[in-house]
Amino acid sequence: MATLGEHKLYLKKDKGVVPLKEQLATVSPVLESLKCKKEERIKQFSDIRSQIEKIRFELSEYNDQGADPSSLAAEEHDLSMRKLNSYQTQLRALQKDKSERLRKVLEYINEVHSLCGVLGIDFGSTVHEVHPSLHQNGVEQSRNISNSTLEGLASTIYKLKAERKSRIHKAREIMESLCQLWKLMDSPEEEKRQFSKVMSSLILPEEGITSPGVLSEETIEKMEFEVERLTRLKTSRLKEIVMKRRAELEAICQNAHIEPDVSTAPEQTDALIDSGCSFLHPALLLYSHVFVFVFTSNVILVPIPPGLIDPSELLANIESQILKAKEESLSRKDIMDRINRWIAACDEEAWLEEYNQDPKRYSAGRGAHINLKRAEKARILVRKIPSMVDDLINRTFAWENARNKPFLYDGGRLISVLEEYRLSRHQKEEENRRYRDQKKLESILLAEKEAIFGSRPSPRKTSSLSRKANGYRPNGNTNGLKTPTPRRLSLGSATPELLTPRSYSGHNRYFGDVRRLSTSHLNFGDDSLSTFTSISGSEPESPSIG
Repeated sequence: MATLGEHKLYLKKDKGVVPLKEQLATVSPVLESLKCKKEERIKQFSDIRSQIEKIRFELSEYNDQGADPSSLAAEEHDLSMRKLNSYQTQLRALQKDKSERLRKVLEYINEVHSLCGVLGIDFGSTVHEVHPSLHQNGVEQSRNISNSTLEGLASTIYKLKAERKSRIHKAREIMESLCQLWKLMDSPEEEKRQFSKVMSSLILPEEGITSPGVLSEETIEKMEFEVERLTRLKTSRLKEIVMKRRAELEAICQNAHIEPDVSTAPEQTDALIDSGCSFLHPALLLYSHVFVFVFTSNVILVPIPPGLIDPSELLANIESQILKAKEESLSRKDIMDRINRWIAACDEEAWLEEYNQDPKRYSAGRGAHINLKRAEKARILVRKIPSMVDDLINRTFAWENARNKPFLYDGGRLISVLEEYRLSRHQKEEENRRYRDQKKLESILLAEKEAIFGSRPSPRKTSSLSRKANGYRPNGNTNGLKTPTPRRLSLGSATPELLTPRSYSGHNRYFGDVRRLSTSHLNFGDDSLSTFTSISGSEPESPSIG
C-alpha cells in the first residue's frame, strides 16, 4: 500500500469476535486487488519510462539506444499516482520538444535536398556527414534530433547557400559572355536552345532558382567549354563579322544620308585584323596602345605589335557607331521626310513641264484623263514648293541650333543647298517675267508690221511646229499613259530675235556637295522652253473633267 501511495485500508468490522480464518478470508481479496493494481501501475510506469528514455536518446548526441527501453525495471518503491503524474508531465514536455525539433529537422532536410538538387550534389552523402540517422529509411523516431544535428544541418545549409551564390555569380558571368558571343557570331537558335533552361533560371532571383542541376559543375563546365569554342571561332570569323557590322552601319547611314565614321572603314579594319602594322585613322589609335608622334594627316603609319589589339574592342567600336547612327537617323527623321516630299514635288514639276509641251495632251485618246488629273494635282503641289523650302530651312536651322552642329546631307550642308535653290528659283521667276514681257512686246511689233505690210505666217505656229518636232511625245503604245521623258527643245528660227532666258534648271552647280540628292529630282535639265511654258501660262489650262 505504501508503494502504491495508499495509506488507509477500509475493512468491514464486526462487533463480535471474528475467527482468524474469517479475517484472513476477508483480507485476501483486498490483497489480491492490491497486487493486481501494483502490477498495472508497474506496467504504466514501464511504458512511460520507456517513452521517456526513447525520446531522451533521440535528443542525445549519439543515437545509440542500447538496451530495449521496455526491459528497463521500474522503480518499485514509489508507484504512487503523484509519481505517475510527474512522469506523464515529463513525457508530454519531451514529446512537445521532440515535435518541434523533428519539424525543424524535416525543414532543414528538405532545404538541403533542394539545394543539393540545384547544385548537383549528392544528398545522401551530405546529410550523412551531419548524422547517419538522417538518411536512414526508417521511421521518423529513428532520426537523431539533437542540438548538434540541428546545428550541423543549419551549418550545411549555410555552406550550400554560399556555394549556390558563388555558382550563380560565376554562371551569370559566363552566360553574359556567351550571349555576347552568340550575338557577335549570329549563332543559330539550335546552339542557344541547349542553354535555354539555364538562361531562364539565371534571370530569376537567387531564392527562385530551384531547377535541378541548373547550377551543377557539369552545367557550368559545359557553358565554359562553349565560351572557349566560340572564342576560338570568333578569331577566325572576326573579319566577316566586322564587315557585316560595317555594312549594317553603312546601310543605316545611307538611308539617313549621313557619312559613316571613317575610323572603321573596311580597308582599315582589314589591315588592322590581318597585320601588325597598318595605316590607321587617329580614331583607331586607341586600340594600338602606343604613343602617337605624328598628327600631320588623317591617315598615319603606326606600328602595332601582333596580338596587342583586342578584336572585340574594334567590333565594339562599330557597334557603338551603329547605335549613334540610329540615334542620329531618328533625330533627322522629320527633316528627311520633308526632304523626300520636296524632291517628290520637284519630280512632279519636271513631269508637268514636259506634259505641258505635248500639243495632244487634251486629245480624247485612251488614258488622257489620267494625265489630266495628274497635271491638276501636280500644279497644286508645285505651288507649295516655296513654302516647303521655307519650312525645311526653318526646321533645319532649329535642328542645328538644338544640337550645335550643321545638318549634313551626304556630306554637304543642307542649308546651303536650300538657300541656293531658293535663290535660283527666284532668278528663274524673274527670267520668266522678262520672257513674258518680251513676248508681249513681240506681239505688239508683229501686229504693227501686219498693219503696214499685211499678214504673214505666225511665229506662234512656227513655234508650235518646232515643239511638235522636238518636244514631248506621248508613247504610241500607251496613248499618253507613260510618263514623259525630258528632251532638248529649241525655239527654232521663227523668232531669232527673242531674248531666251537662262533656265533655272541650268543652275545645278550647288549640288556638287550633295552626291545622292539628284539634280533630275529638282527639275534641273537643259530644256529652257519647258520652264517658260509651265510658269508663264502661255498654254491654255486643261479643261475640267466631268
